[in-house]
Order: sequence, then structure tokens, then C-alpha cells
Amino acid sequence: MKYKEWLSVWLEKYIKPSSKIRTYDRYCQLTYGHIIPALGEEEMKDISPIKLQDFIAELLKTGNLKTKKGLSPNTVNTIITILRSSMKSAYALGIAHHDSANTIKRPKLTERQTECFSLPEQKQIETTVLQAKKKKLFGIVLCLYTGLRIGELLALKWSDIDFEKGLLRVERSCHMGKTENGKYERIVDTPKTSSSRRLIPIPKQLLPDLKRLKSGSVSEWVISENGSPLSPRSYQRSFELLLKKLNIPRRGFHVLRHTFATRALECGMDVKTLSEILGHKNPTVTLNRYVHSLLEHKAEMMNKLGKLF
Repeated sequence: MKYKEWLSVWLEKYIKPSSKIRTYDRYCQLTYGHIIPALGEEEMKDISPIKLQDFIAELLKTGNLKTKKGLSPNTVNTIITILRSSMKSAYALGIAHHDSANTIKRPKLTERQTECFSLPEQKQIETTVLQAKKKKLFGIVLCLYTGLRIGELLALKWSDIDFEKGLLRVERSCHMGKTENGKYERIVDTPKTSSSRRLIPIPKQLLPDLKRLKSGSVSEWVISENGSPLSPRSYQRSFELLLKKLNIPRRGFHVLRHTFATRALECGMDVKTLSEILGHKNPTVTLNRYVHSLLEHKAEMMNKLGKLF
């Protein structure tokens, strides 16, 4: 059996029924975009560990289909996961005579230094959003003070907010994905991991604004436009236009989440609490991602302490 034939069966019968839509879509994208063009015509018996390792090395050098530069270690690691899982299943079912992918060496992952908005930039964004006529933009401020991801924000329903207790419950997320008819549409799904399901305290100063937003809403979704939910792509575009209007350098929506985390550490929030609010798997993930911000804050505190002596 050729590898491309097995991959097609594996994706449809083993991954699709047991995985989230987003995971399945991502696996299909990488399989048909990278793995099959390079290895699809190979017979299962001819795929050796060295051939797979050469494939991984090539991806790290020139794997990006647009730029011809190397793919990120994160993307390559996902491709390795596909190779290992598909080969392991093939071996277990007797389709392959050996599991040739279990010795693949993964590239080292390094945490990229996170960036955030400066305090003046943050203040500028908040003031403009709160004065804007477009009520949908309020989600930007909500993310600045809760650390929500864009998919979590746009999948948030009014039923997820407890105004009496001042709590926000993350129960779902949304993303753009390919449906059965082959079109890319807004898909709502459960959060990616169990730790992503969480309760987030809402800052008291935001509650009056949230109540006003709800009183004028005709939708079940907290962030909507003319009663209809929004896609991450269109909301990202609205965010980019806002930054352009304010002459703030273009940044991705995720920087709002990084800004929340940085401000929280600056205010003295402990890493464990921040990790739970962000929905990270454990505090180590949070510490690795925001260690730079934490060290900067500690250095600032030490400088202030030094001035007392």
C-alpha cells in the first residue's frame, strides 16, 4: 500500500471521529500540503527512519510553501506527530512491517519573546473603544482585562456571564474551518484542552459597560454585529483597522492576551493564578512564556527599593 492511500484512510477513519474539527482540519492541511507531496508515492515498506529524518530536515530548511524558507519548529513538530501516529497505527494493524517513525528527532522548541502594548498605547485603545459607536469593539477591552483568546471571545454567550458574582465562564471557542460542503465557515467547538474551560473574574469597572452592552443586544452572543456572530478573521481585521486609525504599529490580536498577562504580573499577580485565568496547562507554561516580563518587573522593584537606601 502506498503511504498516501493509508494516510487518507487514517485521517477519515481514525482522526476525524476522535478529534476536534480544528485538529482534523490542521492534520489534513499538513498531510496534503507537505507529507503526501514528499512521501505519498512511497510504498509503506520502503519508508525508512533515515528517509523520514531527511524529510524533517528539509522541512526545517525550505518547507514553507510560500517563502521557500524553513517551517517553524512548532509546525514541524505537528507534522512529526502525524507521521508517528499514522505509522504506529499502520504497524499495529499489520499494514506496515515496522514503525519507522518512532525514532524521528523533534526540533527544539523555544518560547518566542512575547510583546505587549505599552501603557500609553493601551490607554489609547481603551479610550477609543469605549467611546466608539461600534459596540462590537468592546470585545477588545474585554480581552485586555481577561486574557481571552479571540476564538473564546467570539464564542462567548450572555449565558456565560454571571453579573451578580462578576464571573465569566469559558465553555467554547470558535474558528474558521472547512465544512462538509467544502466552504470555510465559522465553527463553534469546545475548548482545545480541559484547562481552557475556566472561570475568569471580571474587573468591577467593566461590569457597567457589559450591562449596557447586554441591554442593547439582540443576540445571544456577547460580541455581535446586527445580531449576528462574528468570525475571527473579520474581527481581527476590525482590530487592525483600529490600530491603523490610532497610528499604533500593527500587531496580532493575541497581543491583547499578552498585554493582560504582563499587566497582571506587574500588579503582583502570582504565576499560578495567572496560569489558571489564561487557561494554560500548568504554571510552567506561563512562567516560560512570560519570564521576560516577570524579570523586568522584579528589576524595576529592586531599582525602586535601591532608591530607599
